[in-house]
Amino acid sequence: MGKLQRDIFDCELLVVTGKGGVGKTTVSAALGLAAAQRGRDVLLAEVAGQSRIPYLIGHASSTAAGEEQRLTPEIAATTIDPEVALVEWAGRLIRPRALLDIAVKANSFSGFINAAPGGRELLTIAKAYELGRDERWDDQADGYELVILDAPASGHALAMLKTPSTFAEIARVGPIASQAREVETMLGDPARCSIVLVTTLEETPVNETLELEAGIAAQLGRGVDLIVANGLADDGLTDSQVDALPQAMPDLAGEVVSAVATLHARERLQREQLQRLVAGAVAPVIELPAITGHSIGSDEIEQLAAAIGADLPPAA
Repeated sequence: MGKLQRDIFDCELLVVTGKGGVGKTTVSAALGLAAAQRGRDVLLAEVAGQSRIPYLIGHASSTAAGEEQRLTPEIAATTIDPEVALVEWAGRLIRPRALLDIAVKANSFSGFINAAPGGRELLTIAKAYELGRDERWDDQADGYELVILDAPASGHALAMLKTPSTFAEIARVGPIASQAREVETMLGDPARCSIVLVTTLEETPVNETLELEAGIAAQLGRGVDLIVANGLADDGLTDSQVDALPQAMPDLAGEVVSAVATLHARERLQREQLQRLVAGAVAPVIELPAITGHSIGSDEIEQLAAAIGADLPPAA
């Protein structure tokens, strides 16, 4: 724990993943804001039809699939749709344009995606890669300095990260193999791609995080850059203070004492899991505080971004 030695935003693509329900999208939004505050031009990319990040950043409208929407001068958002991505990619290869239009009307691209195992995963990660390139599939579009991918949950993310090498081996030659090898090279290079895992401090998520870290190292031949321990409670009380509450404050209702004791016990369990996570992980671990409000919006994202920024080295 403590400050990081390396700026995880100094790359082309930052992949965020973790067990479902641990706050991965919230952390992705906070990472995006922290990167923007350090001068990066950021695109936050969601998958599987999700469009939660615009609201978290404080924007009223969601983002349509394939659309790149500016949320602030420094932050844009998109939702990656594999079929839209395939049409864009094919548009660079298929000439004349009339043939592409015929293929779209015949649903040929949908058929390819559904028939090819791993096709959706390959197109998702290839599109995330493309969003940060100077030369885009769409000649009229500009690339972003940093793309943050709110990737699928653990197992699905691991499969997605593996598809470029799988397709490169299967295709061997041709445009698919060439594109897959480009993405594979980028994912394996820590200078170009950062990988962040998000977990809550409970036994099962911590177990899955340690397994995922090992799986990524085995699969990509490189380590994870950061693990974010999300939602850490802090009541500011010691065990002895909680134990002494009934005697020290006899007028305090029993329900209140019980509630304080329950919350403190949860915090103690979280601290135990944090120790286990730090002891078992190779990557550095930072903590993010629990959000006490009923909903998370732009104010809470700013709070989390500030906590992330405090653990980063000074901006270059």
